[in-house]
Amino acid sequence: MSTSENFHTKLFINNEYVPAKSGSLFAVRNPYDESLVSDSIHSAGQEDVNDAVAAALDAYKGSWGSMPGQERAKRMLALADLLDAHSAELAVLESRAIGLPIMMARGIAGFVGSIWRYYAGYCDKLPGEFVPEGDDRVYKIVRHDPFGVCAGIGAWNASLFFFSMKIAPAVAAGNTFIFKSSEKSPLGALQIGDLIVKAGFPPGVINILNGDGTTGALLASHMDINRLSFTGSVGTGKKIQVSAAQSNLKRVTLELGGKSPSIIFGDADLDNALLHSSQSFLVHSGQICVAASRVLVHKSIVDRFVTELKARFEALAGASGDPSQDTTFLGPVVDAGQKNKIVTIVKAAQSTNSNTVLTGGEANKNFVTPTILLDPPVDSAAWKEEVFGPVLCVRSFETEDEAISLANATTYGLSSCVFTQDIPRALRLAKRLEAGAVAINSNHQPDYDLPLGGWKQSGNGSYEGGRAAVLSYLQAKAVLINFPPAKL
Repeated sequence: MSTSENFHTKLFINNEYVPAKSGSLFAVRNPYDESLVSDSIHSAGQEDVNDAVAAALDAYKGSWGSMPGQERAKRMLALADLLDAHSAELAVLESRAIGLPIMMARGIAGFVGSIWRYYAGYCDKLPGEFVPEGDDRVYKIVRHDPFGVCAGIGAWNASLFFFSMKIAPAVAAGNTFIFKSSEKSPLGALQIGDLIVKAGFPPGVINILNGDGTTGALLASHMDINRLSFTGSVGTGKKIQVSAAQSNLKRVTLELGGKSPSIIFGDADLDNALLHSSQSFLVHSGQICVAASRVLVHKSIVDRFVTELKARFEALAGASGDPSQDTTFLGPVVDAGQKNKIVTIVKAAQSTNSNTVLTGGEANKNFVTPTILLDPPVDSAAWKEEVFGPVLCVRSFETEDEAISLANATTYGLSSCVFTQDIPRALRLAKRLEAGAVAINSNHQPDYDLPLGGWKQSGNGSYEGGRAAVLSYLQAKAVLINFPPAKL
């Protein structure tokens, strides 16, 4: 595989790195110091997308589509081992592109091999059903067949994770795949092409493209792509859904934004709640879709909670710096555009009440100081919109019903957290909270063995993760066999 100093920038199509026929190149810069990572990353145009689709279709109709499940599993397990072996190089490239602290980048890169091992186990266990015959003498079975050519578009904040969560269940189910990373973080996933070849995948099974939203739109509207999974913003997700519907009505999974609540009751383990509201929240500078950015604290403990939370935020602010250093906890946000968006939202909240900003709210280069906003208006952007940065909103509540009402008063429904020692209460809230996941006495950490998908405008009812992901890459087919009465 290429190294962190000498890496691939071309497209990976049909098991080869090839230049983009579009002739278009783009650059990636390190948000820490704006240093150039590469200015020669190839961007896929229509011809390149067509080539990737043709390669994937040939593989599906040929070697991959006819390969026994056990053989698919062998290649997936081999790729898992190779991902483990090369995790350090992949982590460096991810860190440079988006300012992700190297310790977290290593954690993600060292984790993704487990995703491939998990889904390799499904290769020879794909479901089938038998329906008992009735008086009509019809023998009924249900097959679950692959879609064929599938595609995935990942968000920039965890490219290696999205690469694995989208592709592994799809190829386990017998599909072939085209993946596009965000233009902000394409390099880590792109290097995996070498490992795909070494693992023994036939040409065309997995293809990797670079490009911005224009390339994504080409995938969403392509007539020979039958299934697509997207992770990103609500606005872009809606556009993809429209393109998919207006082309060949391809099936779409959308994992979109979040404005997740964390409800902290008076009986909660306060140190634990503070840990997850500070250190866990500020991981990746708050640039995580499931981050619980709206904290609701019971009135009986809110003063103590806010005082201690402020101290923790200010202590963690001192651990910001060069993402390449092991001692750095807080890196920059992904680029100047993201920084400006965050600062604008904080200033707008502050303009309504000068006491709203308890701490933080400042920016230096692409760094945003960890920020706590107290009682921002419920109609403000800070409270309603996904900030995607180190900005935490805190409000108090008195009753359980009030907390649930505040938590659910959002267009998002990705995740939620509850902190309490009262398990019956926790289970009541798990039922009533309108979100795809509820974490009790912890922040929500998505994992490969559980479904991940949002309610409301955080998703469209289709899931990644767990068995649900494998089933989402299969389509049911009813088979009816008529048996005429036996002749005696």
